[in-house]
Amino acid sequence: MGGIFGVASKSNCVLDLFFGIDYHSHLGTRRGGMAVYGEKGFDRAIHNIENSPFRTKFDRDVMELSGHLGIGCISDNEPQPLMVQSHLGSFAITTVGKINNMEQLVARAFKNGSTHFLEMSGGNINPTEMVAALINQKQSLAEGIAYAQELIEGSMTLLLMTEKGLYAARDRMGRTPLILGKKKDAVCASFESFAYINLGYEDYKELGPGEIVYITPEGAETLRPPRDEMKICSFLWIYYGYPPSTYEGVNVEEMRYKCGAMLAKRDMEEDVKPDMVAGVPDSGTPHAIGYANCSGIAFARPFIKYTPTWPRSFMPTHQSQRNLIARMKLIPVHKLIKDKSLLLIDDSIVRGTQLRETTELLYQSGAKEVHIRPACPPLLYGCKYLNFSRSKSEMDLLTRRVIQKREGGMEPEKLQKYADPDATCYKEMLEDMRKELNFTSLRFHRLDDMIKSIGISPCKLCTYCWDGKEK
Repeated sequence: MGGIFGVASKSNCVLDLFFGIDYHSHLGTRRGGMAVYGEKGFDRAIHNIENSPFRTKFDRDVMELSGHLGIGCISDNEPQPLMVQSHLGSFAITTVGKINNMEQLVARAFKNGSTHFLEMSGGNINPTEMVAALINQKQSLAEGIAYAQELIEGSMTLLLMTEKGLYAARDRMGRTPLILGKKKDAVCASFESFAYINLGYEDYKELGPGEIVYITPEGAETLRPPRDEMKICSFLWIYYGYPPSTYEGVNVEEMRYKCGAMLAKRDMEEDVKPDMVAGVPDSGTPHAIGYANCSGIAFARPFIKYTPTWPRSFMPTHQSQRNLIARMKLIPVHKLIKDKSLLLIDDSIVRGTQLRETTELLYQSGAKEVHIRPACPPLLYGCKYLNFSRSKSEMDLLTRRVIQKREGGMEPEKLQKYADPDATCYKEMLEDMRKELNFTSLRFHRLDDMIKSIGISPCKLCTYCWDGKEK
């Protein structure tokens, strides 16, 4: 994943840029970058943030950089923003998204006159440089951005900074958000809507799918109107989005309360009555609050997340390291666990390793029962659009491994059967997962309930990782 932020101001924008980018730190853990334009021209700073937070790494740059225009990012992958000089002039560019047809685009770029690529990320072409190469195939930046959006399979939201202003473009299907804020003499563009509130900006405009705007300190001009069709990522509300953020008019924290309440209503039908409800911090906590509020069962924190020194659990490259850090971060409160029946809500089950270890931690601390309620349906497909998981194979998904063991194959029609929560094979899959992970009971959020929790038209939501439907 990743997050982007940009500012066009009549005065020095570096502090706004610095804090705006920092507020996206929950979306990426590997690299951060800032690029500005001012009296001295273009300037840029990029740092590795794997072992140190963005603020620490860029504290010195804030004192050295100066400019009235700026863009930047938090990235889980490639270094950016990139500085580009072309027949369209000099510009800086930063992106968030995923390109699935990179090989075809490289061949097309070479055929159309691009002779080489310089920015390598893990031995591969930096996707942001590919976007710049596509833009440079046209005779204007706006035309080039539209051209890149149409050619890229996957998703691509971007900010581009010239000497005079910023271009902002939301990906063609609107899978990721891009929101504008405005205050006196400045306009900003942000992945997360909350990132500019404490900087004095007010909500100005949410870009629609494929929309392109040109931003100056005075405002934003639409260069390409939004498309009608949209497939925004549902997982933004379940996990990725920060609680105060709002996408398409739906607040993340409020949605998670509704999600938990719907989980509780399903459990009431089955007469499940644990002693307390808890969330796996941080994203599972609001789901658990919603469950507790609806069910009347007490909300508690039977373990506490220690965050002052431990990095995020999915930061290390190796799964074993991620599991170790996840375990070290959760400290049990034995008095709240011993001889208790606990209902635990997590945002999802991907591989299942961390949740199994969390459950074992509770049992070792004296828990009598551990009921698990993931806040989304079983993940059946790897994300094709936003790099949701670092999994290199869909067989890393616990659901795939269980289905493989049951069916001996992965034909599409077999997978579709397991997406139906009313199907017998679905219920049998859950029982297999429950046994493997040693839960007392396991019930996932139903897809229809999850969509109701979000509250926007189902046709505007991407639910591919749960049902395999691309449109």
